[in-house]
Amino acid sequence: MTQKELNIIIGKNIKKYRKICNKKFTQEQLAEAIDVSVSLISNLESEKINMGISISNLYKISVVLNVPINKFFEDNNYEK
Repeated sequence: MTQKELNIIIGKNIKKYRKICNKKFTQEQLAEAIDVSVSLISNLESEKINMGISISNLYKISVVLNVPINKFFEDNNYEK
């Protein structure tokens, strides 16, 4: 697996869990909750921009969404 493929998997999982968690966060709400810009969340979720995420920010997202951090690394057969 390449770094780009891993970034895509993490981004798609952030989007998935953001939309299905109990509070159904918007990108804006998630960004505010972890104290980052909305554009960072948008870029992470976009396949067009190959952007990685820091472990610190991924941890914050996992806490806010109440999702174990390892779930963000699961490849659910997303198209590459």
